[in-house]
Amino acid sequence: MGELVDWDLAVSTAVRFASPGPAVTPEEARSVVADLRWAAEAAVDPVARVTGLQCPPDSAETVVVDRPAWIRSAAEGFRWALAPSLDQMSSKSSGTVAAVGSRVSGMQLGAILAWMSSKVLGQYEAFHAPHERPRLLLVAPNIRSVEHTLELEPRDFRLWVALHEETHRVQFGSVPWLADHLLNEVGSLLSISDLGGDEVIARLSSAIRSVGSGGSLVEALQGPEQQVVVDRLTALMSLLEGHADHVMDVAAPALIPTLPTIRARFDARRTSPGAIEGLIRRLLGLDAKLRQYTEGATFVRTVVDQVGMDGFNAIWTSTQTLPSLSEIREPLTWVERAHSTGFVVSGE
Repeated sequence: MGELVDWDLAVSTAVRFASPGPAVTPEEARSVVADLRWAAEAAVDPVARVTGLQCPPDSAETVVVDRPAWIRSAAEGFRWALAPSLDQMSSKSSGTVAAVGSRVSGMQLGAILAWMSSKVLGQYEAFHAPHERPRLLLVAPNIRSVEHTLELEPRDFRLWVALHEETHRVQFGSVPWLADHLLNEVGSLLSISDLGGDEVIARLSSAIRSVGSGGSLVEALQGPEQQVVVDRLTALMSLLEGHADHVMDVAAPALIPTLPTIRARFDARRTSPGAIEGLIRRLLGLDAKLRQYTEGATFVRTVVDQVGMDGFNAIWTSTQTLPSLSEIREPLTWVERAHSTGFVVSGE
């Protein structure tokens, strides 16, 4: 039985339709790459001081990439992470779906990756084969485009982005079980479904129609029994993104003179998409990701204010100490649970 996604077609489609990014001279390109490498190095010590987490400096290689390289990395990560679940769905599918549906899904995924390739500023490769070393990617044309559009001081903005992405490297590098836990949760989300590939593809058209009434593809392909896993994943992603935003905001004032301007203009960009971008966000359920930044940052800030960063870091003890979605939205309930179970290590 063939794969449900033609991954090679997804990559070729995405690379073909991805916009090329801002026009720069070879000298300008070299300067941007050199500056981003400097920013990645400069972010290491401040993030270590703020987080208090111990992360081997070589836990991930930092690489400055263009949009096609990001597309290939993202597709490979998805392919590796989703393989068991997609194989299970494929086994329930007809030969026609395996032959034709894989190309349809490949082109659809390619279109999504093409659009996302112009939005992502950086990414930690949480999903990768066990024998491979993860990488921390900084997407040069996107960083260059945002700083130009928002009229930001380039070196300040590049360091600001690097602080956020370095925090993700430290999260996964210092918490050995975190990547496997995230991967298992994604697998659980897909394995709960009894859908075969035929039904998944059949639902896509109704999912697209649901966008007009406020739905998304994610919601249309999700059954009620999957909501529990979705809530756990949402809580985890809110924690990771909120933690990175908090660390960035604590570390940045002493390093980045134009921080207030960067934060104000970047937040406005996050919350004010154009008409087409707004439609795509809704289609893919990405509006929920924007809420993860704000809810997650509020959670981290509140917990740190209550028990300090050492007390907050007890959150990384095990999967049991991770916050639930309700705790993300009501941070003091996590603090109460932490104290009652005795896993907060300071402030006692």
